[in-house]
Amino acid sequence: MKIEETIIFLEGLKTINSSKKELKIYSSFIAVLTDLKNRDLSDVDLLAIETELTSLKIKEKAKDIKILGKKKCSFIAFVKKKLSLVSEGQYMSTGMAIGMSIGLSLGMSIGLVFSKENGMVLGMNFGMIAGMAIGIAIGSAKDAEAKKADRVLCSKCKG
Repeated sequence: MKIEETIIFLEGLKTINSSKKELKIYSSFIAVLTDLKNRDLSDVDLLAIETELTSLKIKEKAKDIKILGKKKCSFIAFVKKKLSLVSEGQYMSTGMAIGMSIGLSLGMSIGLVFSKENGMVLGMNFGMIAGMAIGIAIGSAKDAEAKKADRVLCSKCKG
């Protein structure tokens, strides 16, 4: 199934169905496909994507929105792996989680050394906030770098 053909099919489903959940899944899938269509893909990559779209049998499974949502996630995972792409904000969320966990453990350790009463609590709070801020800063820089290299897969609707 070609990318353009799939977009047209999903646009048609979007006009038929009015459920908010369904519209969100259709719009997200269309955004991913439009992003791929606008990229300068090699013939090999394009063929692999079209083969994957065909193997998902979207037209047959379109009536069940849960299955279509799973197919969309499966397709996005395939595309990210095949084209070495990342999701929007992926590095920031990963950096924030790592920063918070490292900051929490370091904050507890430092808090215990300086004060016996409230040191651990204050250390945990300060460490988590500092770690989260550092993680967000590093993650945002990595996200900007990936966007500059055109490695971000857009999965949200524009407008």
